[in-house]
Amino acid sequence: MNYTLNQLQIFLKVTQTKSVTKAAEELHLTQPAVSIQLKNFQDQFDIPLTEIIGRNIYITEFGLEIADAARNILNQVQAIDFKTLAYKGQLSGKLKISVVSTGKYVLPFFLTHFLRKHVGVELLMDVTNKNLVLQSLEKNEVDFALVSILPTNLSIDKLELLENKLFLVGNSETHSCKTQVKDIFKNHPLIFREKGSGTRVVMEEYISKKKFTIHKKLELTTNEAVKQALMADLGISIVPLIGIRNEIMNHELNIIPMKGLPIKTTWHLIWLKGKKLSPIANAFLKFLGEEKENIIREKFEWCNDF
Repeated sequence: MNYTLNQLQIFLKVTQTKSVTKAAEELHLTQPAVSIQLKNFQDQFDIPLTEIIGRNIYITEFGLEIADAARNILNQVQAIDFKTLAYKGQLSGKLKISVVSTGKYVLPFFLTHFLRKHVGVELLMDVTNKNLVLQSLEKNEVDFALVSILPTNLSIDKLELLENKLFLVGNSETHSCKTQVKDIFKNHPLIFREKGSGTRVVMEEYISKKKFTIHKKLELTTNEAVKQALMADLGISIVPLIGIRNEIMNHELNIIPMKGLPIKTTWHLIWLKGKKLSPIANAFLKFLGEEKENIIREKFEWCNDF
């Protein structure tokens, strides 16, 4: 046997994604490079690791066992790297954060310089809807969660990061039409995020408070799907400004003026009260305390124009 760590990593990623193409994308490699390394790895075994049926790749039972071994080997290698950095007095280990869907437009900017400064820190960031984010926090599976609506059923500590503004948005044709604001929901379907989404919660609260009648609605499960639907003129929606900057600047989407908007919430980094934070988690909080205002000024000043 003469396999390399790179081959182990590639094979493990293929077993996780069930696709050479997706594995290549996630590893930032070309598809031919992944295919070649996968073949070279397979050539070292007399028993097939994978099977190709039609256009689909399947992992054999033997392949699954090898993948499990590969995972253990790579974890041990990572542990060695962490121990080396720790011995040198550098931060090392994992920072686990669960982020609500729209938060992916926010948190990376607060992480960039921290991760560059501490090269031994590995980021594990899960992006999902509000309900699942809070579940992972409650189960103590993550260090922090990023939310725009604070939970009422959990005892938490929090750090305020950034104001969140939500506007009624449509494409350029919707914006330029002569429809009166009071009739906008009658003439245009309203696009909702899925149940469990924080954006949906504040949107429904606003509609209920204003006693608007919704004649037709669509439900989509991601921010990107909502944006594409808006640009295709499938309807209108109340969406966070933070996720549509480019589309607003390119005039692919436009804000529809309406009384009571924007809705304003706040992005908070939260963690369980009483949790014993790791050295990495504490270092991240200290970093945010020192650099938060600079990051907001540098990366989010444009939000003040709306």
